[in-house]
Amino acid sequence: MIPFLIYIAIFIGAFYAVRFIAQKTAIQDYTSLKTVTFGDESAVRSNRSASFISIITIFVIWGAFTGSKGLPGFMHAPGPFVGDTSFTYTAEAGGETDTATVHFRVHRAGDKVDPIAIEPGDGFAKDDSELVGAWRSKLLRVDKNDEISKSDGAKVIAINGTAVAPGDSVDVEGGTVSLSDKGTPNFTPDKGWQMEPIWLPSPEAVVVRTIEIANQGYQGSTLWEHLGFSLYRVILGFVIGAVVGIPLGYAMGLSDWFRGWFDPIVEFMRPVPPLALIPLVIIWAGIGETGKIILLFLAALWIMAIAARSGVSGVSISKVHAAYSLGASKAQIMRHVIVPNSLPEIFTGARVAMGVCWGTVVAAELVAAEKGAGKMIVAASKFQNTDIVIMGIILIGIIGFGIDVLMRYAEKVLVPWKGKG
Repeated sequence: MIPFLIYIAIFIGAFYAVRFIAQKTAIQDYTSLKTVTFGDESAVRSNRSASFISIITIFVIWGAFTGSKGLPGFMHAPGPFVGDTSFTYTAEAGGETDTATVHFRVHRAGDKVDPIAIEPGDGFAKDDSELVGAWRSKLLRVDKNDEISKSDGAKVIAINGTAVAPGDSVDVEGGTVSLSDKGTPNFTPDKGWQMEPIWLPSPEAVVVRTIEIANQGYQGSTLWEHLGFSLYRVILGFVIGAVVGIPLGYAMGLSDWFRGWFDPIVEFMRPVPPLALIPLVIIWAGIGETGKIILLFLAALWIMAIAARSGVSGVSISKVHAAYSLGASKAQIMRHVIVPNSLPEIFTGARVAMGVCWGTVVAAELVAAEKGAGKMIVAASKFQNTDIVIMGIILIGIIGFGIDVLMRYAEKVLVPWKGKG
């Protein structure tokens, strides 16, 4: 919740700051001279400053809540307590009471430290020294070195002078001491706001692991083999889906018979998530490459068919009538009117289909695969290698974004008339 609130605050602050600077340094162009811009798509262009600040903000918040060394210390969120602390407990046995001190040394995971050296002290309750990891807790058998143990009737009745009963908690320096249902003190160091590395590693830890896997590989394959296999499956499944889906969409858009025959099938399959088909595909085609390609083919097929059908249906009838009036044949109308005017819709569908296929292939590789981005992620998750999981997610996002950029560029080159009537 706190990172989200910080993100919202930065978003609002950056919006007004960039807007103020833009007003002071405005450049007069065609868009700036428009009097009505709300609802005008041509007047809405991606603000590069907003994009840059958005990306920086995500990494800054990520680094702040993981204690990244790439940020100055004052930008770090409060971290877990690390260091030495102590508390006293009062034990009662046979009507007598005695007080002893428990010394704790809290350390980060992986650090090799020694307990604090102490003297047991006098009395039947003896001082103790323990180690505990940050973000962890320690159940303390304080009577293990006492002269009178719990089995002899001794029990803890106070922590730092505060009376306690089983289930109670007392705040002490650097953490909290709770008394278990059986009367055993449990010390939990303050966790702060930062995430434990096992749940969310720092950005530099992910970068280091990425370089390591790029050089040494993971699970018997290089990083590029994992990503290459996923990309190969996506492209092959998408191409087959487009080759079948686009002609099907054209047929549905041009023929009432084809529309009536295939429309129920397409509309039935369209809302079915590709992931729901995984068990059926495994039964039909097994867990090999064929099953994955079939799954990706089905993921792209319906989207491409609907896009092509929508493209044909969206062709202006006035253009068709104009072509007929000039003596064009059906083949010429198809080539020079319907196909060019439907291509923008088809490219939009292709971008959606590629995104769905890219997400589907990762899920398909979670089931059974020897290579692939999904295989790498699921293998890492079994060993709690969160840095590899995050690395895989980032690379999947980057590749997916790259695919979308390439398709937008292809659309710009191949369909320059989009949006121009």
